[in-house]
Amino acid sequence: MDIGVLGATGLIGRAVVAEGLRRGHAVTAVTRDAARVPADRGGATWRVADAGDPEGASRAVAGLDVVVNAIAPGGDIADQIAHADVLPATARALLKALERHPATRLVVVGGGGSLESAPGVRLLDDEEGFARVLTDVLHVPAEYRKVVLAHAEVLDLCRLSDRNWTYLSPSAGRIEPGERTGRYRSGGDQVLPREEGAGDISTQDLAVALLDEIEDPRHIQRRFTVGY
Repeated sequence: MDIGVLGATGLIGRAVVAEGLRRGHAVTAVTRDAARVPADRGGATWRVADAGDPEGASRAVAGLDVVVNAIAPGGDIADQIAHADVLPATARALLKALERHPATRLVVVGGGGSLESAPGVRLLDDEEGFARVLTDVLHVPAEYRKVVLAHAEVLDLCRLSDRNWTYLSPSAGRIEPGERTGRYRSGGDQVLPREEGAGDISTQDLAVALLDEIEDPRHIQRRFTVGY
């Protein structure tokens, strides 16, 4: 397939590009900053486009079978908090652009805060408890809730659309580079209970799960979650 990856220079984006190439797909890595295109392109085709507006988003997705939105609102935590609104803005632009490209599938790498702890009860709805998770488990300031809410808004925007979308929420905490084991557990809208001895899923195995879903679609117009 022709797979485009938005946010291709980020941690998760790079892992998705690598996994797509590993499986023999044609991968188009998309960045809005031409200066970030690497000298060694590693077999990927690079495209410069700003997916934050419908015209730029339309250029970004043109000719692709699948577009993966792995865009982060910034580099460090403070930058992500300051620019959290980039997430829903990009989602709106992509969903609008896909009206011109209805055959193109959208796969969003989202957040886990909107996962449910019980039917209809999101993790982030327990404001006090979730604030402790942010500070004590994820070691980010309580203000990071702004980013969590932005990710949740993206999911709501997808659910209100009639586009061919899938939303992936990691059940783990922070997603960091690690080992590619090829193993993971998956679920639906509820957070996966942490198995004894299991850590946070690596970016490499998150990319494995994402490419598995692209190759064997099981969650069309649905969210799913993965973890160890």
